Amino acid sequence: MKTATVRDLRNNFASLAKWIAHGEQIIITRNGKRFATLAPATPVTRGKSRKVDWAAREKSFTPVGRKLTKAETEAFWSSLRD
Repeated sequence: MKTATVRDLRNNFASLAKWIAHGEQIIITRNGKRFATLAPATPVTRGKSRKVDWAAREKSFTPVGRKLTKAETEAFWSSLRD
């Protein structure tokens, strides 16, 4: 792990950025004390793209309750409309 001062960071950022690009971590110091750590960014990995078959998934669930008759359905909807 390399060390650089705030002044080095300000004046020689291009060379420090090369160190970071090659995987090196840099400790930044101010007045001789650790101030910050610069490290290379971790690459973003995306998870596997999953396509969900919603129709098959819906079929796997069993309906709750019983089916309504046509007369019961009409009575339900008419009660909501009124």
